[in-house]
Amino acid sequence: MNSIVEIIVLILVGFVAGTINTIAGGGSLLSLPILIFLGLPPGIANGTNRIAILFQNIFTTAGFKSKGVITFPFSIYVGISALFGAILGAQIAVDIKGETFNKILAIIMVLVVFFMVFKPKNKQLNLSEKTTGKSLWLSVFLFFFVGVYGGFIQAGVGFIMLLILSSVNNFSLVKSNAIKVTVALIYTFSAVAVFAYNDKINWKLGLVLAIGNAAGGWFASRWSVKKGDGLVKKFLVVMVIIMAIKLWFF
Repeated sequence: MNSIVEIIVLILVGFVAGTINTIAGGGSLLSLPILIFLGLPPGIANGTNRIAILFQNIFTTAGFKSKGVITFPFSIYVGISALFGAILGAQIAVDIKGETFNKILAIIMVLVVFFMVFKPKNKQLNLSEKTTGKSLWLSVFLFFFVGVYGGFIQAGVGFIMLLILSSVNNFSLVKSNAIKVTVALIYTFSAVAVFAYNDKINWKLGLVLAIGNAAGGWFASRWSVKKGDGLVKKFLVVMVIIMAIKLWFF
């Protein structure tokens, strides 16, 4: 592929992936295949994709903040827990794959979005955010395992974070997304460090992809705040169906 065309394709795919990752999740299902198509081995494509995710979440966090969505200090607590999990997950990511794992993940993704979209609205409206006490500690515990999975493969981790934040802590989907990207920003630093140490990153392709991811994340974060939870739910349903089909059949 011509280098100019390669750059354009990576930026465009990165923009779409960054938008999807910010509003719902699963954008890496687009970016990872493109990196592999461009000649990277799966392990290096996995590591290279983290550079794009890192820059995406820097800009996405700033985008949410510019719209007045503040997630501190809660996002720091669960983010640090996820960071330690991501170190373990990235170490595991060296050479693990399997069709059975993908099919189990597909089922989990469908159950996650079903619960989030169809849970009774009256409960969500009548309960305030839970950011202290048992709810906080439960989230900190769960986000360690979120970090393990995020450090391992990344794709689909956003769905799991949204489930925890909306059900355990009663955050709206928009605020859950804002916390999600902040947490991903924190733990991705450790994942990038592990992949870089093991020479599993193509920095050139990663930085080009990052341009698109960052632009998509900035756009989507501001747009989703304006449109509200309705937009997020629609994106969740569509992306989970696509991701489940992808994991089960391909």
